[in-house]
Amino acid sequence: MRSILLLLSLLILMAPLTAQENDSLLVARPLEGEGIWSFLRRHQLDPATHLQNFKKLNEGRFDNNGGLYLHRDYLIPVVLKERKEPLFGAEHETVKPIDDRLKGAVFYLVSGHGGPDPGAIGHYGEQDLYEDEYAYDITLRLARRLMEHQAKVHLIVQDATHGIRPTSWLAPDRSETVQGETIPLDQLERLQQRARVINHLAKKERANYQRCIEIHLDSRSQNKQLDVFFYHHARSKKGRQMAETLRNTLQQNYQKHQPRRGFSGTVSDRNLYMLRQTNPVAVFIELGNIRNFRDQQRFIFESNRQALANWLAEGIINDYTQGQ
Repeated sequence: MRSILLLLSLLILMAPLTAQENDSLLVARPLEGEGIWSFLRRHQLDPATHLQNFKKLNEGRFDNNGGLYLHRDYLIPVVLKERKEPLFGAEHETVKPIDDRLKGAVFYLVSGHGGPDPGAIGHYGEQDLYEDEYAYDITLRLARRLMEHQAKVHLIVQDATHGIRPTSWLAPDRSETVQGETIPLDQLERLQQRARVINHLAKKERANYQRCIEIHLDSRSQNKQLDVFFYHHARSKKGRQMAETLRNTLQQNYQKHQPRRGFSGTVSDRNLYMLRQTNPVAVFIELGNIRNFRDQQRFIFESNRQALANWLAEGIINDYTQGQ
């Protein structure tokens, strides 16, 4: 009986680590003569901090003296590191990781208009609302949220003078660039510049999952209330899938947080230049009508701008998960 129990113990010890065990963890084997402390140090972990967690993760995988077995797999906790992005502004430049759910994903985020072109203009009381400023602020918030999940993010339109802003009224300027390049006045030249920069960056990336997301605010008559709606290229199956996933995620969040409100956002195809000319899968997002009072609440309040960014990031995570 004792020999049977010993055999079962050895089988458990030698069993390969399952996929579930491997989630968000590194699997590695010790070198000959390597103890736990040196093994942890080799993987950039402080033994004084991570020893107990390491033992708990690998319970039953140590010899009688508490040492490591050569040729055995061990789980190592992954320590996610903070990153800095000065474009977010001094108060928000430090990005603390939440998890690594978007590790391996690459995004090209494009806020609409900028530089000499403010885009659509709405009026709220005595203030004018400029599309490029609100689209940029929400794009920064989305970028930061994606980075919190360990995504790689390329901000195509950049403004070194404005980071994420807490105020309701976002003052206009012409300081935006396309990654340092002056934004042309001519519309076609602006679009060509953005597509060229995106495609150049995409050539250097090796990620299987790359997405271009363009963010705008629409302009309709003042009495036309709109929910967030999405465009994709007619021939892009993955673009349509992503647009539908984003739409469904926003609908679920509205049902959760405002169950009586309803949601009428749509998904459709458009032959837009940025959808047609960018190589990564692209989705074009219209966040609402900048001239409608009800829609303006979506942009005026900082908490609403952050909620939009959070919900879009949640939808992106859902799309990335489906695509793996």
